[in-house]
Formats: sequence, C-alpha cells, structure tokens
Amino acid sequence: MLNKNIETFIGCNKSYDKANIVLFGAPFDSTTSYRPGTRFASRVMRAESYAIETYSPHQDKDLEDIAVFDAGDLELCIGDTKAALSQIKTFAANILNDKKLPAMIGGEHLVTLPVIEALHNKYPNLHVIHFDAHADLRDNYLGAKLSHATVMRRVWDVLGDNKIHQFGIRSGDRSEFIWGKGRVNTQKFTFCGLEETINNLRDVPVYFSLDLDVLDPSVFPGTGTPEAGGVSFNELLNAINLLQSANIVGFDMVELSPSYDPSGVSTLVACKLLRELLLTLSKGICDKFKGGF
Repeated sequence: MLNKNIETFIGCNKSYDKANIVLFGAPFDSTTSYRPGTRFASRVMRAESYAIETYSPHQDKDLEDIAVFDAGDLELCIGDTKAALSQIKTFAANILNDKKLPAMIGGEHLVTLPVIEALHNKYPNLHVIHFDAHADLRDNYLGAKLSHATVMRRVWDVLGDNKIHQFGIRSGDRSEFIWGKGRVNTQKFTFCGLEETINNLRDVPVYFSLDLDVLDPSVFPGTGTPEAGGVSFNELLNAINLLQSANIVGFDMVELSPSYDPSGVSTLVACKLLRELLLTLSKGICDKFKGGF
C-alpha cells in the first residue's frame, strides 16, 4: 500500500501525539519593506532539507532521536495583516494548550509577534532573545504600526522594559537606538554578553527569534534586506549552542528569501541552522515536556 506523500523537514516526522516540538511554517511577507519572497522559505526549506543529514557532527546528535512533528504551512490571509497574525496566534495557542513547544519558520519577521502574544498569555514574565541585523524598533514604518520593521517595538508593547535582548544589531534609524536605551538591551554587531544574559535568565521563560540576516551577506545573500558586516556561520552556530542553557519555550527562524540566492546556498545554510537549533534545544525541551511543559 502506498503512503501519503507529505513533505516534511528532514527528520521531523514524528506523530503529533508523540511530539513535544511542533514545527510549522508561517508564509507571510505582506509588510516586507524592500524585497519580498520570504513566504516561500518554509516550503523550499522542506524540499532542500534532504540535501543534508539528520545527524549533526557538531553535536553528535540526530534529528531521528528527538520528537518533532512538522505541521506544514499555515494557510494565511496574505492580503489582511491582522487576520494573518490572528491565525498564527490561534495556532500557537493551540500548540501550547497541548503542552507542546512552537517552532516557526517564517515568513517575514512580523510573524514573531503573534507567537509571543500567545506565549505571554501563558508566561507573563516572558523574555525574548533576538538575533538580527536590524533593531526593528520603529514605532511605525511609512505610517504602518504592523511591519517587519516595527516588530520588536510591538513586542515591547506586550512585554515592557528590559525583556528584549538583542544581539548582532548593525542597522536601524537613529531614533530607534535612542528610544531603545533603557528599554531594550541591545548588543551591536556581535554576540558579546550572550552567555551572561542566558545565565541571568536561567529560570525565566525565553522566546528565541532568529532573523537570518544577522549573518553576513557573503554567507547568506538570500534575504530581503541584506546588511554588510554580519556574523559568520560558525559565530552564529556557537551562539546557538549557548542557548541549550536557556529556558526556551518557543522559537522561530525568519527572513529567508530563497529566490535572491539562485545557488541555493542560503536555503541550505538555513536548513543546517534549523537542524542545529532543534538539536541544541531538544534536551531542555524534552525535560520541560516530561515535567508538564
């Protein structure tokens, strides 16, 4: 008998009931300020993930040994930003109600906001660790309050002061950096202070948001708003490895635009980073799940 042909990210084929991590795509890029195309990221990542192995030599771990269910892509209302965000929030809330951890592939960075809103309802003391090239702290972009350029400002609206910890930031309007002082903890250009931040947040619920344009465009050209002067792949991999000490309750990976790198290298970089992120966080996630996450 033939089985249904359902494409999943490599190694993420456990049943929903047995999984403690639910991977899903949020293919939305309606507020992209420069080059659109991130809505195709999750679909392309699933297809291209079969070019890498489930086993990580970096960690001596294998995706086959952890419980991840790939729910596929949400069918979002692309023409209505508020409706699409509401759909994402409802889906994330359902995952949390089932005591599973949401792991999202964007999409543009605005898709982070509704997942954080859902998590904040469950964890009022939620903090965010945010890797990005851009501060994303504008109050509006061309008059729009909801934009991938304003996402961390809207997250601040939810969480309040000193709950957002940014690393790798190297771009933004002057007013964003002025406004952020005393409200957002921002480390420009590097991951300096990340280990100390994680140690300080050891007993606090943390959401991790990875905007892939934190990488230098020479490593990762396939993004809508590339910024020169980014981190290397190994620097990012080492930073992700530190997260295994954090109390991660959800995470996302956003801003891959596959069409801007015809070589396909950017997609494969994203696939490998997702594998490493899932494996890095798997032990702590499993411990939380067993304890009634």
